[in-house]
Amino acid sequence: MDDRTTPSSPIVADGRWAWLRARSPRRPRIWFELLLIAISYWVYSLIRNAVPEQKAEALKHADWIWKAEGSLGLAFEHAVNHAVNSVTWLIVAMNYYYATLHFIVTIGVLVWLYRRQPGRYAAFRTVLFATTAVALVGYYLYPLAPPRLMESKDFIDTVLVHHTWGSMASGDLKHVSNQYAAMPSMHIGWSTWCGLTIFFLAKAPWARVLGLLYPAATLVVIVATANHFWLDAVGGLLCLAFGFLVAYFWYGTWPQRLPKLIEPATAEPPAAASAAASAEERRDGAGPRPERVRSDA
Repeated sequence: MDDRTTPSSPIVADGRWAWLRARSPRRPRIWFELLLIAISYWVYSLIRNAVPEQKAEALKHADWIWKAEGSLGLAFEHAVNHAVNSVTWLIVAMNYYYATLHFIVTIGVLVWLYRRQPGRYAAFRTVLFATTAVALVGYYLYPLAPPRLMESKDFIDTVLVHHTWGSMASGDLKHVSNQYAAMPSMHIGWSTWCGLTIFFLAKAPWARVLGLLYPAATLVVIVATANHFWLDAVGGLLCLAFGFLVAYFWYGTWPQRLPKLIEPATAEPPAAASAAASAEERRDGAGPRPERVRSDA
């Protein structure tokens, strides 16, 4: 599968050329991708932070989530938060992990796809964008307070306690970020996208293992820092599943099954040229005329 290539400009002679060309992987252009990512993240941040905070409703939803997890016997966030907070070096490392790797690893995987897997880049990028887009719907319809804002439950805001830099969810930066957009967790959505992309496409076994460990570690971090319930992670996974389905229906297959490379654009294929010539002859009238054999007898 890694050796397959696909033409960058497919020609279809039955009238579906434009539609199929739009769905076919094409060589990504760096300026367009950078512009698209910048605009998309700006729009994402603008919409996410413009959603009404609805503090009372967000706290009400948090209480419901906490009780639902308790009824399942899986309300472990408080215990994990306090246990990890007691190990200063570990919780500080997790705070920086939460604040930075979310962006660094995601951008790194996009760059790797762009350079090494151009035939699959657009499809995996579509998964990421569709995942993020549907998450915005969740933020709007279901405002949710993170555990650290549930004052009556004694969760620890680890960024405030340890004076850690970088989190948009605590400290001075909380004033420019919606504090009640915890469901779904895009830390889980994006990290699982990164992990699955690496697992599907990397050749080295150690890289594939690290790909699967990354979202697992992220789940521990978002719970330990009291930024999310584990049910928020489930919401992030559902959004990611939606993103993969969007890519599947657009490209007609799963992103990892697309060819790795894209052939340079070539001249019109012979079959298409022949079809075009035949159409031209039909428009001119009788088509090709047989040669008359001259006899001198």
